[in-house]
Amino acid sequence: MGILLSSDKKMSLFTLWYTVLLFLVFCSRIVFGQMTYSIPEEMQKGSTIGNIAQDLGLDLKRLKAGRARIYAGDNTEYIELNRDNGRLLVKESIDRESLCAKITPCALHLQMILENPMELYSVTVEIKDVNDNAPNFQKSEIRFEISESAAVGARFVLGRAVDPDVGVNSLRSYSLKPTENFALDEQSDVEKIVEMVLQQPLDREKEDRLNLLLTAFDGGEPRLSGTMNIYVKVLDVNDNAPVFAQKVYKATVTENAPKGTKLTTVSATDADEGSNSHVTYHISDALDSSVIDIFDVDSQSGDVTINGKIDYEISNHYQIHVQARDQGGLSDSCKVIVDVLDVNDHQPAIDIISMSSSISENSKPNTVVAMIKVNDPDSGANGQVHCTISDNIPFAVSTPSNNFFSLRTEQELDREREDEYNITVMCSDEGVPSLSSSVSLRLQISDVNDNAPVFERSRYEAFVVENNTPGPSIFTVKARDADSNQNARVSYILEDSTVNGVRVSSYVTVSADSGVINAVRSFDYEQLKDFHFRVIAQDGGSPPLSSNVTVTITIQDQNDNAPQVLYPVQTGGSMVAEIVPRSADVGYLVTKVVAVDVDSGQNAWLSYKLQKATDRALFEVGPQNGEIRTVRQVTDKDAVKQKLTVVVEDNGQPCRSAVVNINVAVADSFPEVLSEFTDFTHGKEYNDNLTFYLVLALAAVSFLFITCVVVIISVKIYRWRQSRVFYQSNLPVIPYYPPGYTDTGVTGTLPHLYNYDVCMTTNSRKSDCKYSTLGGQSVLMVDPSFSETMQREMRDKGLLEDPVSPELQKPPNNDWRMPPNQRPGPSGAGPRPEEAGAGAVGGTGPWPNPPHRSRTAPGSDGCSECK
Repeated sequence: MGILLSSDKKMSLFTLWYTVLLFLVFCSRIVFGQMTYSIPEEMQKGSTIGNIAQDLGLDLKRLKAGRARIYAGDNTEYIELNRDNGRLLVKESIDRESLCAKITPCALHLQMILENPMELYSVTVEIKDVNDNAPNFQKSEIRFEISESAAVGARFVLGRAVDPDVGVNSLRSYSLKPTENFALDEQSDVEKIVEMVLQQPLDREKEDRLNLLLTAFDGGEPRLSGTMNIYVKVLDVNDNAPVFAQKVYKATVTENAPKGTKLTTVSATDADEGSNSHVTYHISDALDSSVIDIFDVDSQSGDVTINGKIDYEISNHYQIHVQARDQGGLSDSCKVIVDVLDVNDHQPAIDIISMSSSISENSKPNTVVAMIKVNDPDSGANGQVHCTISDNIPFAVSTPSNNFFSLRTEQELDREREDEYNITVMCSDEGVPSLSSSVSLRLQISDVNDNAPVFERSRYEAFVVENNTPGPSIFTVKARDADSNQNARVSYILEDSTVNGVRVSSYVTVSADSGVINAVRSFDYEQLKDFHFRVIAQDGGSPPLSSNVTVTITIQDQNDNAPQVLYPVQTGGSMVAEIVPRSADVGYLVTKVVAVDVDSGQNAWLSYKLQKATDRALFEVGPQNGEIRTVRQVTDKDAVKQKLTVVVEDNGQPCRSAVVNINVAVADSFPEVLSEFTDFTHGKEYNDNLTFYLVLALAAVSFLFITCVVVIISVKIYRWRQSRVFYQSNLPVIPYYPPGYTDTGVTGTLPHLYNYDVCMTTNSRKSDCKYSTLGGQSVLMVDPSFSETMQREMRDKGLLEDPVSPELQKPPNNDWRMPPNQRPGPSGAGPRPEEAGAGAVGGTGPWPNPPHRSRTAPGSDGCSECK
């Protein structure tokens, strides 16, 4: 709000402004200067007041960078700032009379505010008066009834004219015409009420009515004037006017006093007798309408009372002119002076003139985040304001300077502890009782990268079913960063390591954005039961911060067999349908779905449910036994042709299922069924083609079957004959050639081949069994149970020369050396490698080596090498 200065306070207030200016410049460094401009009122919109940037020595770039703006309180609509050229412009035409009334000098007190850093400049714009208002009387005419016996020198109150202009443009003089009987009282103060003085006695018989014209002039250029007509009616006899007991009455009242409060009583007497001595009291019509609206005087008793609302902040001093009139038109006047006492009835008005919406968490203490102006229109202690905020926040309010407060940081900030503050500023005055108001400020704390990512767990463990499909995610690691935005953006990196000599990146990958771990290959539980690796979480700050966590992957078996429906058998073109008579009752057994699952345990637990049906309200399926029964009584309205779809699910994870379609005929006779199910048959030409292909396929399969049977029988006979010949030779050693398999794993390793040496003599009836050394351990390369029996028989017959220390033969090359868990053996025939002791042979699967041929040099007692 602009500050209006009266002439008698100009020097003291100038001293106060100068003191405040010096305090702000040398202490808070917010106010840097003060400018004063003078303009006439009624300037057109857009007119230039002055170049404040040039006058203050500011660069135009500083105005733009500091987001310069004008703060003028309630006078914001009058002045605006052009940041591009630094000029102060008239935003709206200024009427000095509306703005300041009679107060001089009239000025607008503004503040120009700059940010980054914050600066405050005081600007005073003085509004010069222009003679744009003519003197004006409250009434266009006034009537008097004057007795002819009125004595020369009698006074008649005419009121006064009002001119809103000030100085030379204000009211200067009055003129009364004609002047034969009356003349104006020459008053040096034109602001006083004008009185008309009788100069010559009136003669009603000569002239009973007089018409006068009162003109008021101002001193402006051009000179303006206003008029009021005066009509005088001459009466008889009444030659005494009322006289007040005192010319000035004084009263004191507090603001907001209730209506009807009595201020004082005025009293006037008239020396006449009878009706001519009766006096009535009236408030002068020449006063401002605001005074007439606020006060009232009783016409008979003279009591002056309050008739409206008194506000100390609007006016603290009133002058009431009261007239006393008798019935002859004679009157007298007095003045009632009313002083208004202030009451604390206004809360402090808080205005945020500048505020930062966010502040960095590493900001130093005493950083200014907001500037606030608080105004309390009350006076004295009622207008003294102090502001406070909550004690549990790291902010403080500075000591006021010209009702300006600054909100500053008091401690170091931590966004992770508190990322936003809702600061409530409470401002209270010192009145009794004290009044207060508050405003809430929302301040965001911007982030600094001072926290490393933290995983949700100290270590992770995931389970993967074997034979998984490479690619899909198997697990997700999650790390959180207490920072925000880019500083909290976490990237995941797979730490370089090996698993069984292979880079871990060939087993799994991790998504840099989401932390999703994907399997690169299909895992085999028999080859790899678990492995672990590290994942690094790194944020996007500068410099980046990181942490790591260990992830363990455990391989599990899977449910890889779906249920198989045994009944009903699904045939594409069959017309077979289950028949339900229309007389069937509730619970009638239509059919039963029979299914099996080759899995075991809970993976083989089957459940049945009805997926689709022509009429769901007619049938239901037993969830455990697969029996299809009717739910309600079959009616004639039910369709003959009903199609059911039953889903059979096992209890494995993931669940596997099979679907069977069942045709149900609701009928009492077979012909009715045929007429409704003709659409299930195929055309004749389709049946002919199908029959031809079926016959051709049957012939081909029969030929292949007969051929295979002949070949198998021939091989069996040949082997039987060979075994008979060998058996008749009384040799105790029967070689065993395990089948060979190719390693079909997707790990990319080559097939492993194993060689076995079986050496025997042809004439000495002595056999020599050789052993192969694998990985530093002695392993008999024949069936263990068969070897023990063979050795025992050979010892009994004396065929072994040294049964205690059999000869050991080394493998032909280093390729024979392999870990114990990769040695051949039947699936499930031996313990796991980690459970077996040193030198034990543990089977992990079928024999992976193809059979080999044994080559023996004929006619020699030694053995040839078998490859």
